[in-house]
Amino acid sequence: MSPLTREMEHSRVVRAPADRLYALVADVSRWPVLLGPCVRARQIERHGADERIELWARTNGRVATWTSRRTLDPVALRISFRQDRSTAPVASMSGEWSFHPAGDGQTRIVLTHAFTAVDDDPRSLEWIAEAVDRNSVEELAALGGFAERPHPLEQLVFSFSDRVEASGVDRADVYDFVHRSDLWSERLPHVGRVDLTEDPAGVQLMEMDTVTSDGRTHTTASIRLCVPGERISYKQTVLPDLLSGHSGLWEFEKSADGAAIVSHHTVAVDPAAVERVLGAGTTFEEACAHVRDTLGANSHATMGAACAYAASVVRRP
Repeated sequence: MSPLTREMEHSRVVRAPADRLYALVADVSRWPVLLGPCVRARQIERHGADERIELWARTNGRVATWTSRRTLDPVALRISFRQDRSTAPVASMSGEWSFHPAGDGQTRIVLTHAFTAVDDDPRSLEWIAEAVDRNSVEELAALGGFAERPHPLEQLVFSFSDRVEASGVDRADVYDFVHRSDLWSERLPHVGRVDLTEDPAGVQLMEMDTVTSDGRTHTTASIRLCVPGERISYKQTVLPDLLSGHSGLWEFEKSADGAAIVSHHTVAVDPAAVERVLGAGTTFEEACAHVRDTLGANSHATMGAACAYAASVVRRP
């Protein structure tokens, strides 16, 4: 270990079972919805207890990406990790999640980190330490608040997808419509306003006013990660009142005679907001169905408009 390795430990006591908390951390597909700093997470490969994951997260105000190898131990309730591809100024990063029953239905979560900076630069080391401290505190608080909710995990976080195919269109044009969300207020009836910035290339910050079918306006903000012609993933950072988390993915595919667009959503409904937003007597299950219908309708409208736009583009031979 380098003499300039910094080690940090964060912990939090949560009123939830240890295995429930372990399950939340073990499944990275939920992270963009549960953990504030996480923008996108995906499993690259899995072999037994070992897996490799790719993450994008906000670190001190900017979006960074890296890959990590993790070893999961559901018996000892431990998950160790080590970055195998880091982003400057991080030179190396490793650590562990562990979950310790604390009696009376409580669990102590412990999150450790050990890291070095590129060229052992002390200022970079302080920058990394600040990011680790801020994100760890936020992540532990979010995990605790979520795990303490009295609902099964599969109800609290759920996913769904919609797909639209169009013949005679080019995938690049369908992608362009979704990528140019700054024009959505002119192109989509359910969008009232969009403010869009992109810096660096491929990382967009988007603020949008959406009008729902019942006439209400919701202001949301998102971070979008764009891979030209292939996909746009996003995480909402300012949410409608009914949601405590929302991430999504637009995928663009070639089809036999044109192109297809797929919209994926992963959402967490806030149980405490259900009756306040949807009215007294509304059940949690009804709220989930409402979210599914509303987001699905908006996605279908966007996908249909994207395909219509692509069909109108005249390409010169």
